[in-house]
Amino acid sequence: MPWTASYIAAKGDPIADLYEDIAAEEKARATYQWIINMSDDPDLNDGLRYLREREIIHSQRFREAVEILRDEQGKKRVF
Repeated sequence: MPWTASYIAAKGDPIADLYEDIAAEEKARATYQWIINMSDDPDLNDGLRYLREREIIHSQRFREAVEILRDEQGKKRVF
């Protein structure tokens, strides 16, 4: 299937877009956890735990970006 611009879910509001990114990371984390809970394969679970941890870090970084943007919104700009 070819790539199309419909794959991009940008609202034009950076904070709203970041919250969508956070939600996607949390869904992926929950999916990895669900598979880990269902699996008894230690090698598979090790890889899934690594991926799950990456999702957690990504979510944290997106949350930090939201806070930075919120802080910047309150500042006056001088041009």
